[in-house]
Amino acid sequence: VQLQASGGGLVQTGGSLRLSCAASGSIFRINTMGWYRQPPGKQRELVATISSGGNTNYADSVKGRFAISRDNAKNSVYLQMNSLKPEDTAVYYCNSWVIVTGRGFGDNEFWGQGTLVTVSN
Repeated sequence: VQLQASGGGLVQTGGSLRLSCAASGSIFRINTMGWYRQPPGKQRELVATISSGGNTNYADSVKGRFAISRDNAKNSVYLQMNSLKPEDTAVYYCNSWVIVTGRGFGDNEFWGQGTLVTVSN
């Protein structure tokens, strides 16, 4: 299973970006999908998650500004980021818990390669 993230870039404070992540490979079913980020010099942290049924969870720092969504038919997850701040600057990683075809019914965790978001003053 591979996760391919895209959509990062440079944006000014107050601007918007939309991240996308598509999963491919031997996928039986995808459970929770999410986005994490790693700011420069800091540890990776949760941004948002979304269950297969659409239940969402957000870090307090992004509530009201970011929105996570998914398209189950496309095995994809999205992150709409509005009102961006310099402190949102980070490498953003998509994450998925996947039931892999032929491996039984346990979840397997996969990560995308990361996409850099830079918010300038």
